[in-house]
Amino acid sequence: MARRPASSNTLRLIAGKLGGRKIRFPDARGLRPTADRTRETLFNWLSNDIAGSHCLDLFAGSGALGFEAVSRGANHVTMVDASGNVTRQLQENSQLLNVNDRVTIVARKATAYLSGYEQSAHDRPFDIVFLDPPFADDLLQKVLDMLFSGHCLAHGTKIYVERDIRQELPVLPKNCEVKRDKKAGQVAFSLLEYNR
Repeated sequence: MARRPASSNTLRLIAGKLGGRKIRFPDARGLRPTADRTRETLFNWLSNDIAGSHCLDLFAGSGALGFEAVSRGANHVTMVDASGNVTRQLQENSQLLNVNDRVTIVARKATAYLSGYEQSAHDRPFDIVFLDPPFADDLLQKVLDMLFSGHCLAHGTKIYVERDIRQELPVLPKNCEVKRDKKAGQVAFSLLEYNR
């Protein structure tokens, strides 16, 4: 009997309680999971912040960042994505990993989610935000401005920003500083800290 080829649309969670588990993701425009090495660097940066945190994964895509955060001890992750196929797969992965009690999946555009945030019944602001929009959509500045002008960030929130290496980091307010910055291949990624 011939073996079925392994799907290229899978990735492995790196560490924590779910380390080694695989998740699937659909084909979707602009969806490119954060590379293993980049994820490892990011979560090393967040090693003192992740346990017990309340996270927002905008443009969740594959869910690599959100599920990795849960695996490493985040208390709760809200994953937001505009694609119905993507959010259905995220829900399936959440059930497969048995983390439904720690993950909320929202099928909505990131800008619409942020616009309606104040009307939502959230119990606390976010400690960590993962921001990795499709590069072609050029949404980083708009979404960061919405985050900074809203009421969804805690004091000391860490914001991970992933962008095309040719793209400059967006303009930041004075109370937000770049803590870490690195490049890998065609991707630049930064960790910001926002103080209210």
